[in-house]
Amino acid sequence: MNTILTKSIHKLLRHSPLTHGEFAVLLKNNSEKLRKVLAAAADETRRKYFGNRIFIRGLIEFTNYCHNNCFYCGIRCDNKNIKRYRLTHEDILSCCHQGYLSGFRTFVLQGGEDTFFTDEKMIDLVTDIRNRFPDCAITLSLGERSRNSYRKLFNAGADRYLLRHETADESHYGMLHPDSMSYKNRMNCLKELKAIGYQTGCGFMVGSPFQTTEMLAADLCFIQDFRPHMVGIGPFISHQNTPFSDRKNGTLEDTLLLISILRLMQPALLLPSTTALGTIAENGRELGILAGANVIMPNLSPASARKQYSLYDNKPCTGEETLQGLQSLDEHMKNIGFQITVDRGDFPEFT
Repeated sequence: MNTILTKSIHKLLRHSPLTHGEFAVLLKNNSEKLRKVLAAAADETRRKYFGNRIFIRGLIEFTNYCHNNCFYCGIRCDNKNIKRYRLTHEDILSCCHQGYLSGFRTFVLQGGEDTFFTDEKMIDLVTDIRNRFPDCAITLSLGERSRNSYRKLFNAGADRYLLRHETADESHYGMLHPDSMSYKNRMNCLKELKAIGYQTGCGFMVGSPFQTTEMLAADLCFIQDFRPHMVGIGPFISHQNTPFSDRKNGTLEDTLLLISILRLMQPALLLPSTTALGTIAENGRELGILAGANVIMPNLSPASARKQYSLYDNKPCTGEETLQGLQSLDEHMKNIGFQITVDRGDFPEFT
């Protein structure tokens, strides 16, 4: 093992900041041995903060309309081969009610950037959820909005906001998005969200088209400096109706290594084991937990909507990814030594 790699590992195990070059060395030397070492350390670190608890979030994919045309995304506005839908206000409240009865205490409202859902509509929705489920956390994932919009939704009762930065390399951002979208605006939105007081989440795709090791190292440097409360990463998976339909998917091995690195970088991070991991490997979600993740997001959306929220090909729409599969999911977590918990699961400084 070379000197720079050894130094990088030791710094990471001490939760010390790493340089771009040190992150790159870790990523370039991905091996089963390195993953085992970092996963064991990540597990020990997570248990210091969270024990063996796994937080569940109820995901409600409430609209697949989007005015953006991101080159990797199956709900991009140019995709004419999917059936578009919007859940009604009452549909969304019904999803929350069913989830609440099953023990969920966080609801994640996720959708495309749909101009139908104005500030007024979203404020009414967030206010209703807050009033009906006062002991629950409300997470929004609505894309880029104005600071004023973010502020009004926060004041209405939203607690958290997820906005993947997708890449911390501006040139790479331009390769993944049309000219109408701005890297600087995406990064500014994240800064605004954190300044307002949201528990803020960013994230990126692992193995996205044109991505290099140096770009991934830049992502880690950005997260190290930004100090988000949540990070969502998962392997890039192509979609048949996008310009990247023929691109190679990201790998399980790279994603697991990055989960462990993120846990060791920021020990109290809220870190999902994503549906995409379970898509590329049958036991991918469990492996994500063993690598250091501590959040799972079952889908509370109506069955009729799940298939249409097709961000990538072969996205699971049934089984343990759903409310109906919660008991099976709980059993699988117990089998690997973890316990699903029904509390809000806030970032520690917000508890």
